[in-house]
Amino acid sequence: MKPNPPISSPLRRRLVIGLGAMPLAPAAHAAVGGLPSNTGHNDLSPEWEALRGKLFGTRPIDASSGRVQLTAPLRAAYGASVPVKIVSNLAQTPELYVKRLYLLVDKNPSPVAATLELTREVGQADFETRIRVDEYSHVRVVSELSNGELHMSSRYVKTSGGCSAPPNRDSPELIGKTLFKLPGPPKIGQPTTADVTVIHPNDTGFELNNVTVMYIPAYFVRTIEVSYAGRKIFDADLDFSISENPTLRFNFVPHGPGELRADVVDSKERRYTGTLQIG
Repeated sequence: MKPNPPISSPLRRRLVIGLGAMPLAPAAHAAVGGLPSNTGHNDLSPEWEALRGKLFGTRPIDASSGRVQLTAPLRAAYGASVPVKIVSNLAQTPELYVKRLYLLVDKNPSPVAATLELTREVGQADFETRIRVDEYSHVRVVSELSNGELHMSSRYVKTSGGCSAPPNRDSPELIGKTLFKLPGPPKIGQPTTADVTVIHPNDTGFELNNVTVMYIPAYFVRTIEVSYAGRKIFDADLDFSISENPTLRFNFVPHGPGELRADVVDSKERRYTGTLQIG
């Protein structure tokens, strides 16, 4: 039996304990080998129902409003690096804005891949990243608005092995290096796209060391806090369901020259910082 990796967050620890006793999906909807043959993107799952109750209780979640949209491949070539894109069809205004985003993978050992706490400084609450998907599963994003509304978008992704694929260890001395990149020039007073990358193996605890034939202990980026000119843009609470070398593409609104800064903490309480001067 594979050992369970340590879970840093008390919420995630409660989720893993609670999810351990969930019922299996009905066998009548399985193809040869047990793989679902007629699962829809918007279908529910026993894992989602348990997760929903623990995260949101009985609060209504609107899955048809179009306020948020998730893009992910139907079939991903590599389960350890599945690209996902979140598009929020809502501007960040004082009257109404996206306050929080939850990125979830129903069937992963740790289903809460990321929780993003946003401010209006993102300008537009769109995010891109890469995730691990351990088996055929729904990937979901839940958007929580400043007025308390919950909106959801889901995609069913067919891939496997994402949590057991061994990471690249060619340059361990670079672990923690945090880099920013701007795909285009900054737009003063307007949403500007940026990438932040942390060089890190993001070990899941389910990967085998080919030399010792022992499981590699879980070791992953836990939080990334991003600010510009001293003003918070977003805080990200992450887990090992985010791929190796976690990268987030996001927006921010520069109001003038300033420093783009990321403060990073991993599961060993090691701290790293990356900066980029703009203007």
